Amino acid sequence: MDLLHIIYEMIDLRSFSNLWYWISLAVLWSSASHWILGVPYDMVYRARRKGGQAEQDLEDIARVNVNRMLYIAEVSGPWVVASACFLLSALATLGFVYLLEIAQAVFLLAFPMSVVGLISFFTARRIAQEGASGEVLRKRLAFCRLYIQFVGMVSILVTAFWGMYQNLMIGAL
Repeated sequence: MDLLHIIYEMIDLRSFSNLWYWISLAVLWSSASHWILGVPYDMVYRARRKGGQAEQDLEDIARVNVNRMLYIAEVSGPWVVASACFLLSALATLGFVYLLEIAQAVFLLAFPMSVVGLISFFTARRIAQEGASGEVLRKRLAFCRLYIQFVGMVSILVTAFWGMYQNLMIGAL
């Protein structure tokens, strides 16, 4: 046996049986539920408890990120949607029609994140339309985080069941 063959046997490079895939899944959803519209969620807690400058900082960073997101959607929104749809449909076809496991794994990461992108966009648009600040802004960010966490829970559940199914069908060894 050569060195490369030994490495392949020691480190399973399939997606759903690889520990790094599950670590990246956990980090992805942890980050997605912490950074709401580009705002770290601890700023919402700090603004609620302290008010004053913390509240102003939250409103400023939220305003900048909301305006940035809406500008990107206005300027290149159709191209972003078309590219995302093409990429997701290519991954779904490669993964679930041609049974390429890495495409399935990436699709199960990317598709829920596209839902998170939609939730974030609609929340940003609502914040901009209302001119939300103070308690209303904190409430919008909290609901956005709640929706993202729900999508994350469903995504992790579906990914775990699909990964277990794949590992049982292919075999662990």
